[in-house]
Amino acid sequence: MPLGYDVVARKLIVNEDEALRVRRVFELFVETGSGVETVRRLQAAGVTSKSGRPLDKGDVYKLLSNRTYVGEAPHKGQIHAGEHQAIVPRELWDQAHAILQISPRVRANQNRAQTPALLKGLIFGVDGRALSPTHCRKNGRLYRYYVAQRVLKGDATDDDSIVRRVSAAEIEAAVVDQVRALLRQPEIVGGTWRAARKEAPDLTEGETQDALHRLEPLWEQLFPVEQARIVRSLVERVVVGPAGADIRLRLDGLGGLVRNLTAIQPDALRAAA
Repeated sequence: MPLGYDVVARKLIVNEDEALRVRRVFELFVETGSGVETVRRLQAAGVTSKSGRPLDKGDVYKLLSNRTYVGEAPHKGQIHAGEHQAIVPRELWDQAHAILQISPRVRANQNRAQTPALLKGLIFGVDGRALSPTHCRKNGRLYRYYVAQRVLKGDATDDDSIVRRVSAAEIEAAVVDQVRALLRQPEIVGGTWRAARKEAPDLTEGETQDALHRLEPLWEQLFPVEQARIVRSLVERVVVGPAGADIRLRLDGLGGLVRNLTAIQPDALRAAA
């Protein structure tokens, strides 16, 4: 009997408590791209099998490959629609299986080199719940997204007020563009100078302007971790809804940004291709 279901009158009936565990397996695998890391987090959280045994790596891969969870019933090599209720959203299933198409060794290398999600912990839906970074590969290309928690959990996905997912590249570019536009405003330069002088009394307004203007040509040369540090110092919250994105900036972080830009060392830059 698969975790997540009970048999009642010879039919599979969703066991809600166990279904939460199954969805958590898929969510963690999509988030980490690693069976080992998924098991580590599951065991740390005390997630168990139907018998109460801690889930191991074999359990995780067996769960990930079980089509019962998307409402399907394999029979004699054919896939049919099942009579039971699915407990894993199709989108989450597809994301997990896109990752499974990549060999574990390649996935491990990708995870080590993976670009940090620039807005992780900063991007939310109109329901106040964070969007989680995720990615998948199609035809050898990597696609990154921020996905609503309610989609990952299969909860109220038909709610028109909820943005199901957002292209990471598009929303990150919009946030960076807004930050850049902000830094070009003369009144912002003056305010930043006054804020920065609290910790750097000798700083001139001209030096402040030069530092802010450095961000434009410097941005693409920075390591992703350095980009993320700057964004986190300036962005308070990004709220996405059907009407677009509301980007709330942290103006008190501008003084620190000037100090960051004047202190960036050459080894923070990527080697030119």
